[in-house]
Amino acid sequence: QVQVVESGGDLVQAGGCLRLSCAASGNIFKINNMSWHRQAPGKERELVASITSVGITNYADSAKGRFIISRDYANNMAYLQMDSLKPEDTAVYSCHADVRVKTTGGRLYSYDYWGQGAQVTVSP
Repeated sequence: QVQVVESGGDLVQAGGCLRLSCAASGNIFKINNMSWHRQAPGKERELVASITSVGITNYADSAKGRFIISRDYANNMAYLQMDSLKPEDTAVYSCHADVRVKTTGGRLYSYDYWGQGAQVTVSP
């Protein structure tokens, strides 16, 4: 019903920049929050940045000042602009979408959808 697909993961050098894209499609009535999470091997999954349906953003301390999350509300997309990348940013980045779906009976439900993940590797 709903698909979430990330793109833009790549291998970059420290100090470089990268832009990740997240596209949600399908039976979408409205997307509430969209967010980016990352997980490195042996580490806990952490929230990197989130953005609400009205544009309120939140960032992890490690991302603040370097990363910017944005949305294209008309096209159900979210982006993560990453600047001044560091080796410690290396991780699989996953896009999460809190999607509101309307059934044929007109009832609204909210579901969590995740993308497949995008590998970001930052070399020293």
